[in-house]
Amino acid sequence: MKAKRIANKILAFSVAAVLVLLTACDGSRDIASPSADVIQATDNETNDSARELRGCEVIHEQEFGGIYIKITIDDFNALGYQYGDSVTIDFSNGYSLSDIPYYNGFYTRAGESLLIAYPGYEYIKAVVNYGDDLWEIAKLSDNDTATVTLVEAGKYKDIQSARDISYQDEREEYGSDEVFANFRSMKGGKLKENLLYRSASPCNNEHNRAPYVDRLMGDAHVNYIIDLADNEEKIAGYMAADDFNSPNFDRLYKSSNISLLSLNMNFASKEFRSGVVKGLTALAEKEGPFLIHCTEGKDRTGFVCMLIEALCGASYDEIVTDYMITYDNYYQINKENEAEKYEVIVREVLDPMIKEVADCEDVDITTADLSECAKRYLVGLGMSEDLIARLQSKLTES
Repeated sequence: MKAKRIANKILAFSVAAVLVLLTACDGSRDIASPSADVIQATDNETNDSARELRGCEVIHEQEFGGIYIKITIDDFNALGYQYGDSVTIDFSNGYSLSDIPYYNGFYTRAGESLLIAYPGYEYIKAVVNYGDDLWEIAKLSDNDTATVTLVEAGKYKDIQSARDISYQDEREEYGSDEVFANFRSMKGGKLKENLLYRSASPCNNEHNRAPYVDRLMGDAHVNYIIDLADNEEKIAGYMAADDFNSPNFDRLYKSSNISLLSLNMNFASKEFRSGVVKGLTALAEKEGPFLIHCTEGKDRTGFVCMLIEALCGASYDEIVTDYMITYDNYYQINKENEAEKYEVIVREVLDPMIKEVADCEDVDITTADLSECAKRYLVGLGMSEDLIARLQSKLTES
């Protein structure tokens, strides 16, 4: 019996020392001796929730708004934290963030908090995704500190896995120019065939796709572009680049057949909504065929195309099908070979967009009349019913 008690104590100390990493946050990897409470808690089982990072200096990240917690990403991960974990952050002034995800990308919904280890960041960062400055919300000062505690290991692992994805920028990795350029005609409901197209950028060539998009939009006789990503300054930079090779875009730009909206990524923001109205007004007043794009043709383009499809009578399933073609094009995520990731992306990325338009948490978006939802949404943004009717008439079959 005595030998068993000794063995249990040795096991408890080993688990506490290796897994329950209580450390002063001074940038080092030194591990302090575990407390008696921790050893007692792990006497019978491993208690991951006891893992803590104590007393870290905080820094105001002012450009985008947020709180750097002064420990490098590598040092933080070396303490045993993993992307997809749930953590609580307690600040010394009494403000807390409870049960938030730890990701390596901005994978939460707009307005939700997360702890992020974004590639290129010097330190881990607490932030509200597409929200107000967390430093100001928490009312922190330079004298405050932060303690990070693990709540549940791997709680958000499914979202981390589904969103932590990347694609290749070489044409030979893709089956066609259309797939590489994420170029296609929009479909669903009563949308006219070959009137609306969506794609990656035809002018920003950071991903080597612009010349391919430009040729495809020329073949489709695109006459007007809704550019969701850029402003005049950015366009001037693209055109001055040595690899600019987009004559069709150049022609439309010089003839003023492009709306430059320069939208942010927060579809719930005032700026985004104002840009949507401007873009849809152009669709109602100009002559197509039209191309809608941002940089990748995924998020901002995804929202605007979803809204147009809903307005023109597309069902929930039709909207999902069109939206997820982008993930198949870029990442080969589809129902057949990546069913779990497919469902997570629909649930965590697309559904919140549709709910923003439906404007009611209680609405079943899978069965709702999304056309009526889209009309109410646009009226709420300030579009007149007459303008909405003209837009529908232009884009749909009679």
